[in-house]
Amino acid sequence: MDEMYGRQRTQSNRGRHRGRGFTLIEVMIVIAIILALASLIGVALFSRFGEAQTNITRIQMKTIGDALKDFRRVFNRYPTDDEGISVLWSSANLDDPEAEDKWTKFMEEPAPNDQWGNPWGYRQISEHGDESTYDLWSNGPDGEEGTDDDITSWSEGGDSEGSFDFESAPPAPGG
Repeated sequence: MDEMYGRQRTQSNRGRHRGRGFTLIEVMIVIAIILALASLIGVALFSRFGEAQTNITRIQMKTIGDALKDFRRVFNRYPTDDEGISVLWSSANLDDPEAEDKWTKFMEEPAPNDQWGNPWGYRQISEHGDESTYDLWSNGPDGEEGTDDDITSWSEGGDSEGSFDFESAPPAPGG
C-alpha cells in the first residue's frame, strides 16, 4: 500500500508542478502576440503623428496669414520680400525706419520655421493668383519646394485670396 501511495503522490506532485508555470513555448507565443499588437499600434500612432505635424503647420500658416492681414491694415501693404515674415514679430527688419512709429507686434511668438524646422517661404506679390495678395508656403516634411507635400496659401485652382484657405484644406485620411 505504501508503494501505491508513494506512486500517487509522485504523480500528483508532477501534476501540481506542471500547473504552476508556463512552458517556454507558451511564453514565446504570448511575447509574439504582444509584439505584433505593439507594432500595429506603433504604426497607427506614427501615421497620426505625421498628420498632426501637417495640421499644426496649417494652423501656424493661418496665424501668420492673419498677422499679414493685420500688417496690411496698418501699412497698406504686405511685408516686402526683404522684410519677410520676421517683421511680424520684430521691427528690426522694417525697410522704412520712419514706419517704426506705426509698427506693433503682429505676432506674440516668433515663427521663423515650420514644424519640420524649415524656414517659411514668403513672397510679397503672389505668383499664384491675384497680384495684390502674397504667397506663403511650407516645403513640407521633405523640405523641398515644389513637391506634393508642400503646404501653400494658394489653392491649386489659382483663385487665391492671399490667405490660407483653412476650410478647403484636404481632409485627414480616414476622417
